Amino acid sequence: MEPDTHKTRMAIVGAGLAATPHALALNDLRDEIEVVGVLGRSRERLERFANQHGFPPGESFDAVLDDPGVDVILVLTPPHTHLDLVLQAAAAGKHVLLEKPLDISTQRAERLVQACYDADVRLGVVFQNRFRPAVQRLAALVHGGALGPLAYVGLDLRWWRPQSYYDEVGRGTYARDGGGVLMTQAIHSLDLLMWLAGDVSTVTGATATTLLHTMEAEDFASAALRFENGAAGYVLATTAAFPGFPERIEAVGKKGTAVLEGSTLRVIFQDGSTDEFHDPSSSGFGAKPMDFSHAAHRDLLKDFCAAIREDRAPSITGDDALRVQRLIERITLQRGDRS
Repeated sequence: MEPDTHKTRMAIVGAGLAATPHALALNDLRDEIEVVGVLGRSRERLERFANQHGFPPGESFDAVLDDPGVDVILVLTPPHTHLDLVLQAAAAGKHVLLEKPLDISTQRAERLVQACYDADVRLGVVFQNRFRPAVQRLAALVHGGALGPLAYVGLDLRWWRPQSYYDEVGRGTYARDGGGVLMTQAIHSLDLLMWLAGDVSTVTGATATTLLHTMEAEDFASAALRFENGAAGYVLATTAAFPGFPERIEAVGKKGTAVLEGSTLRVIFQDGSTDEFHDPSSSGFGAKPMDFSHAAHRDLLKDFCAAIREDRAPSITGDDALRVQRLIERITLQRGDRS
C-alpha cells in the first residue's frame, strides 16, 4: 500500500508520561498526520501505549532514520537523551518536534539547535501553552499595544507534586532532567513571560529544596528580573504548595492590567472598561500532572506540520527554547557545563 503523500508521516520516540496528550492530539489529526511507529525503552509499556491509541509499534530508531517516508520524529524521551537523538535525526534529514526542555544544559541545548540549522531541518519545541486561547488573547493585548508599554510582568506558579512523583528514578536530578521546578514545570510559563516581554537583561535569583521533598534539584525558585525593554519582572515557582493552585501571570501596562489565572483572563483598563475571558484549559497544577486538555498540543502539532509544508519556521523554535533555558540557567546560577 502506497503511503498517503498528503499526510505528514511521523514517528514517536518515547511512550512515557508526556506521550498521552500527544497521542490524543494525533488521533484528532488522523486526516493530516500518520503515525508510522512508536518506539520506547520498555516493550511492555510501548505495546500498551500503542494498543491504547491505535498506533503501530516501531521496529527500531535506526529503521526510522533509514525510512525515507518518515518526515518528522516526535521526541518525548527524558531530557538527557535529547541531544543524541536529535543529532541522529538531523543527520538523517528528519524534522524534529521535541518535548521541553531542549536538553539538561544550555551547552548541550546549543549543540542541538545548531545541528538542526546545519542540517536544514525544522526544529519545534513543545511549549503548547502558547496555543491556549486565553494565553493567545493575552499575547494579542500585549503585542497589539492595548495595555500600553509594560511596567512589569510576573509569574506565580504554586503547584504541588507528592514525593511519589520524585521517587521515580532520575526525576528531579541534574543528570536526567537538568533541574527541578524551573526546567520541568515553570519552563512553560517562563516561555510565556519572555513571549510577552522579550529578552531579560538582568536577573537576581534564588533556589531551594524544601523540607517537603527529597530530591536533588530545586522545588522552589524566585527571581527579580529586568527586561531589555525596561519592564521589571518577578518569578516565584514551586512544586511544594499543597494542594496546588492555578498559575498566575500578570502583565501591567500604562493603560491597564491583565491577569491570567489558570484558564481565566481578566483585564482592567485605566479608562474604567474591563474584559474577562475563560477557556476550558488547565495545566496539571496538582497531584495529577497530566490533568489538562490536549487541545493545545493538537494546535501545536498542526502548526509544526504546516510549517514543514509551507517551508517556514514553526511558531515555537529552538531559538525560543534556548532563550528560556538561558534564563533558567541565570536564575539557578548554574554554568551549564553538564556535557
